[in-house]
Amino acid sequence: MPRRWVTAVACLLALVALACEGGGEAGPRPTRGTPQPGGSGGIAALGDSISTGFGSCLLLTSCERNSFSTGDGLRVQSLYRRLLDRDPDLRGRAYNHARPGARAAALEEQARAAVRDRVDQVTVLIGANDACRADIDDMTPVRQFRTEVDRGLRALRAGRPKARVLVASIPDLYRLWEVGHTNSRALRAWRHGVCPALLAEAASDAPADRARRAAFRARITAYNTQLAAACRAYGSRCRYDGGAVHRVRFTLDLVNPLDSFHPNAAGQSRLADVTWKASGLAG
Repeated sequence: MPRRWVTAVACLLALVALACEGGGEAGPRPTRGTPQPGGSGGIAALGDSISTGFGSCLLLTSCERNSFSTGDGLRVQSLYRRLLDRDPDLRGRAYNHARPGARAAALEEQARAAVRDRVDQVTVLIGANDACRADIDDMTPVRQFRTEVDRGLRALRAGRPKARVLVASIPDLYRLWEVGHTNSRALRAWRHGVCPALLAEAASDAPADRARRAAFRARITAYNTQLAAACRAYGSRCRYDGGAVHRVRFTLDLVNPLDSFHPNAAGQSRLADVTWKASGLAG
C-alpha cells in the first residue's frame, strides 16, 4: 500500500478512536451572539455531544452549525432557525453550552451559562453518557441522575423563571445495536470504544453480553422516566417531549459513518423535526 494511503488510514482510525466516552475535545466553537444590554430572548442548548452536532461534519468533533437545537447552518432546520423565521430579532442569539462527554452532573454549570445568556428557550438532552460507561456497574445510579438533573433545572428556574424549557428523552441507543450489530462497518467503529456498556462485543450472543445490553436498555428507560418526572416537578414552563426523541427509529443512514453512533446531518434534522413538534411551538 502506498505510504500516503497508510498515513490516511492511520489518521482515520485515530479519529474513530475519539468516539469513546467523552467524545474527544470539541473543535473551535462558532462565534455566538451577545445579548443586548438589558435584553432577553434566544435559545440555549444544554447537554452532550448530540446537541453539539458531534460527527455531523464528517469529522469526529463538534459541528454546532448542524445542532438540532441551536444550529445556524443550512443543512439542518434547527429550532433556532425556525424561531428566527418567526422573529428576525433573534439573529445571533443561539448559545450552545452542551459538551461532548457531558453527564447529568454538568447540567447545573451549563444551566447557569444559559441564565447569563438571558435566553427564553432552552433545550436539555442529557443522559447518554451517564449510561455509556466502561461497564454497567459504572453507569450513574438512577437516584443520583435525578438529583443532578433537578439541580440543573433548579438553576434554570431560579435564573430564568419565565424561560420555556424542553427536556428531550434520551435516544434509543439499544436500537443502534439492533440495526448495526450485523454491519461490518459499524462493528469496526464500535471496537474503538464507542459506548462500551452497550456496544462492547456487539456481535456476541453470549448470555452475559445479552444480559449487559438488557441492563443498559433498562437504565435508559429509567433515566427517561426521571427526566419526565423532573420536568413535571419544574412546573408549567417545562415540557417533556413525551418520549418523542426516544421513539425516533434511527438507522445507520442517520448516523455518521466514522463512529456509527452520533447523528449525521440527516439525523440532526430528524431530531429537529421531533423536538420542534414536541416543544409546543409548532402550532
